Amino acid sequence: MDGRGRVRLVFVLNDARYFRLHWLPRALAAQAAGYDVHVLVPPAPELEGCGVPLHPFTLQRKGLNPLRELHSLLQLRRLLATLAPDIVHTATVKPNLYGGGLCRLAGRPVVMNVTGLGTAFVSRSWPRRVLQRLVLAWYRWVAAPSNAWLVLENGDDERIFAAERVGDATRRTVLAGAGVDLAEFHASEEPGAGAPLVVMPARLLWDKGAGEFAEAARRLRAEGVCARFALVGGEDPDNRSAIPLRVVQEWVAEGILEWWGFRGDMPDVLASAAVVCLPSYREGMPGVLLEAAAAGRPVVTTDVPGCRDAVVPGETGLMVPARDADGLAAALRTLLADPALRQRMGQAARRRAEAGFSRELVVSSTLRIYRTLTGARP
Repeated sequence: MDGRGRVRLVFVLNDARYFRLHWLPRALAAQAAGYDVHVLVPPAPELEGCGVPLHPFTLQRKGLNPLRELHSLLQLRRLLATLAPDIVHTATVKPNLYGGGLCRLAGRPVVMNVTGLGTAFVSRSWPRRVLQRLVLAWYRWVAAPSNAWLVLENGDDERIFAAERVGDATRRTVLAGAGVDLAEFHASEEPGAGAPLVVMPARLLWDKGAGEFAEAARRLRAEGVCARFALVGGEDPDNRSAIPLRVVQEWVAEGILEWWGFRGDMPDVLASAAVVCLPSYREGMPGVLLEAAAAGRPVVTTDVPGCRDAVVPGETGLMVPARDADGLAAALRTLLADPALRQRMGQAARRRAEAGFSRELVVSSTLRIYRTLTGARP
């Protein structure tokens, strides 16, 4: 605890922008509830003035260079020893495995958010299958103590962890990612003027299905379908699945889609759209699908972990197989041809967001886990 007897809570994450977009509300809510909150995250200007104490450390999101990873692990151990938290909350694979391991060795309570199982679980190659076994074994070890809690974002990952005996069932919780601010994202009428807009809000990654989105847009444009298609997301050069910028520029030059880059005004982006599309290969719980639901927009997405938890097929959107440009084009064609169907699905999506996707629900559930693990009410 700190000098005033408050429970000290330390977040450990691997990316500043990800923390600001999806985790800062939880950190501020914990701070408002009386916790002494600190954040360990690689430094970036996005976090200036965020309202919580920051402790920068070095962690590469991709790659497994032994010396670099050992440096990160030792740095993290030193920071945790200095801060002496009463509870640690980690998210994404490396912070979970490194932070969870250090907490197990030190006997510290830890909450590990499994925000999807990572790119290792997308590929079917034998090296990736070996890596999958290693990741699950490590998760099994770090989640074994009675003061370790797993928060998963979709039912598929929870079933994998249950089958692999990762963590105790009483200490595994499924929450809808970061939830969505229902006041910030609100349902609105679809714009009436001009061609309907299909947006794909995602980083420029092959694993997000951007290639299939571009091919579907190409086919629909060739058929004469009246619509605009926009990729809304920034580059992610550190990701193994990164799409070279020249490829995106070629799509734009070809005239099949627009690229808007990263946008910080997603409520306005979604309000301008008729359909939201995310043809990803695997997710934890994609925040953009929760935001689309809150904005009252129908979606076209893939029948994969994470995405399938965010959509009721035929009611709030349409689902297609992953890596299937034909199926994606057909689903988009169906929605673009039927404004009344888009409206019905959008209204149903908003009702579902209100029932189960609110940020308040995620925050209150998270604070309840903290109280359970520490046995203290701040």
